[in-house]
Amino acid sequence: MRTTADLLDEIRGRIAAHARPYMRTPIDGLLPSTVTVDSATPEYSLTEPLLVVMAQGGKRLLLGGHVYEYRAGECLVVTADLPVTGHYIDIDEGAPSLAMGLVLRPEAVAALVLQAPTERWSRGAGGQPAITTGETDADLLDAVARMLRLLDHPADVPVLAPLIEREILWRLLAGPYGDTLRQIRLADSDVSHISRAIRWIRDNYAEPMRIDDLARLSNMSASTFHRHFRAVTSMSPLQFQKRIRLQQARSMLVAHPGDVAGVGHVVGYDSPSQFNREYRRQFGASPGQHAEGLRTNAEFSRPGSLF
Repeated sequence: MRTTADLLDEIRGRIAAHARPYMRTPIDGLLPSTVTVDSATPEYSLTEPLLVVMAQGGKRLLLGGHVYEYRAGECLVVTADLPVTGHYIDIDEGAPSLAMGLVLRPEAVAALVLQAPTERWSRGAGGQPAITTGETDADLLDAVARMLRLLDHPADVPVLAPLIEREILWRLLAGPYGDTLRQIRLADSDVSHISRAIRWIRDNYAEPMRIDDLARLSNMSASTFHRHFRAVTSMSPLQFQKRIRLQQARSMLVAHPGDVAGVGHVVGYDSPSQFNREYRRQFGASPGQHAEGLRTNAEFSRPGSLF
């Protein structure tokens, strides 16, 4: 078995060779990334269920009041759509961030959860957060390296990529991330219930929101829903909606930097002063200041990511 250091060396080389600005590859859901940025510049992302393996550099994520860090040789597992703030760490111009992302498909996870021995899972582990970080091991890195290796052998992708994806998911389920990952598709899990509300807020962020309606959508009482929503997302439903609105507004300002009031109205703010106040509190500058920056500074328009 190759050492972790050897595997990371190979992964770094293959990411550097295949990473593209928009990260897409011939393997659906495989996203190699290389980034060199000012580590002090925050990025704002709406996640999707995702595994990130960091091969070089690192990133610090803020979700609600929680901080998650992952560096070379570590990974991030996300099991729901979450609005996060990120900062790159441990990188410079000569040593960019190098990472691999793999979209976590609920149906693929579900098929393996059904086959896993039930003694692997913790008992009574309710209220699991939908995000976790930690160490990788040689078995997981070996599967990641083989998945990246397929990019040099496109004829093998249709047959081998699904098999290696399945192995990667199994390594996660069989290890310390099993309790987090299995929440994606278990019908009675907190993440599965809360994800219904998350999707509604994500798709209807500009609409008025009623906790009772979201609780019914999640098959919970209002008090139980509120408690589990905060456990999964580290935010209250209202904070979550506000974060989605503001991050959408920031993205819209890229296309419409001259229409600050219109952007605020589109994302659900009837009061321009409230929009300005909450935008400044979130991003450290008013939407007008950001709109002005968009005319002169491409940094504002660079999309955020988890890796």
